[in-house]
Amino acid sequence: MHLGLDTARLKQEWFSNIRGDMVAGLVVALALIPEAVAFSIIAGVDPKVGLFASFIISVTTAFFGGRPGMISAATGAMALLIIKLVADHGVEYLFAATILAGALQFAFRMLRLSRYIKFVPRSVMTGFVNALAILIFLAQLPQFTGASWQMYAMVAAGLAIIYGLPRLTKAVPSPLVAIVVLTGVAIMTGSDLRTVGDMGAMPTALPFFHIPAVPFTLDTLRIILPYSATLAMVGLLESLLTAKVVDEMTDTHSCKHNEAQGQGIANMVTGFFGGMAGCAMIGQSVINVQSGGRGRLSSLCAGVFLLFLILVLGDWVARIPMGALVAVMIMVAIGTFEWSSLKALRVMPKGESLVMIATVLTVVVTHDLAKGVLVGILLSAVLFARTVAKLVEVESRLGADGRRVYTVSGELFFVSVDDFVAAFDFKEAVGQVALDLTHAHIWDASAVSAIDRIVLKFRANGVQVELLGLNEASSTLLTRLGTHDKPGAALSLGH
Repeated sequence: MHLGLDTARLKQEWFSNIRGDMVAGLVVALALIPEAVAFSIIAGVDPKVGLFASFIISVTTAFFGGRPGMISAATGAMALLIIKLVADHGVEYLFAATILAGALQFAFRMLRLSRYIKFVPRSVMTGFVNALAILIFLAQLPQFTGASWQMYAMVAAGLAIIYGLPRLTKAVPSPLVAIVVLTGVAIMTGSDLRTVGDMGAMPTALPFFHIPAVPFTLDTLRIILPYSATLAMVGLLESLLTAKVVDEMTDTHSCKHNEAQGQGIANMVTGFFGGMAGCAMIGQSVINVQSGGRGRLSSLCAGVFLLFLILVLGDWVARIPMGALVAVMIMVAIGTFEWSSLKALRVMPKGESLVMIATVLTVVVTHDLAKGVLVGILLSAVLFARTVAKLVEVESRLGADGRRVYTVSGELFFVSVDDFVAAFDFKEAVGQVALDLTHAHIWDASAVSAIDRIVLKFRANGVQVELLGLNEASSTLLTRLGTHDKPGAALSLGH
């Protein structure tokens, strides 16, 4: 939140919708409990790590985030990224990586780099979200290894409640009802099923300040930096994507720079208080808005109510059967996947479809969301450059004075220069040639080099060359980098 916020904006963001924000905060808190526990189990840490993270991040972003009404907490995207770190080095390295990720996100805001999120194409964003959904689903499969029929029945019953109850009432979150009902059934029948308590310790007290017990050495930095950089990037990507969704739902604007700041501060704080890294949650943010949440108070209430519930109900949470949580996570995976993107494959440009599929496949194969996004962006850039390169046209006409005039239109850069140079006839018997660049733009050194080659080749054949219509930017670049008008330029031809 800005230090210089005026009173009117302060009232608008905090106190304009008190009842709606408090009710929505309670609904979100109830829905956060099973997801935070499930994300902790995915990451391989005690449930309290995800629960503490959800409390701290939700409260912190309420004050420092850029998007009122958006919910941030422990998420599946971040949990998937830290599985190997926790397995190889332990939870203390997770805390250290979380703090460093927050610092990187804060630096991202200070350098105002969030503006460059617009360079991530929609097809990459869609691939990112779909890949995340697939990974969340795949992370549930180990729970079925060696499981009895009761586990399958529990998951099936959970999904039936989750998707069936909203047809009757939406007064309470159906995932919460599924967990309460299935926990009651498991207790009454004495079913031999794994429970949350079997996966690790539940919170019994408030989180406390704790400096991660890791060596402060370069070796530690080398271990955590790759994870922290990935957490920072994926967290910002998902948070800014979520902010855009909430912007559209509420028809309001949010500060993306401040969102990067809020996420950074929240992750630094949660790392020092025994929590895992987190970011904005698309699903919970939608629930919050649909439940009437609009202001920062909704995120604050969600965190406070969550802490109260886990401290009061911790013993009961520990008795939740894993089958119920698996059902919730399958619901999250189904809800996260953009099913409309499958239908869109038939009508989308082939290049965009290829980018989305490549992003998904890269993530699923490598289990690394950051690599998928990187591949998607690079492939998009290559396809875009290829498309733009085809837009360069060279038209030729012979003037009444015997001068050959080449009219060039389009963008001249490293991808388009080969076809550009090939359009000229260097063996034609003319005395003068003019290059009309009025409708063209020179973008880089490759384009300048191409112009040099064309001019010098014509000169080598005794043809005079004139460049016409250069815009100011192109002329400046050509003057600075060009060699055709420099002494001895003809001697360098071919080198």
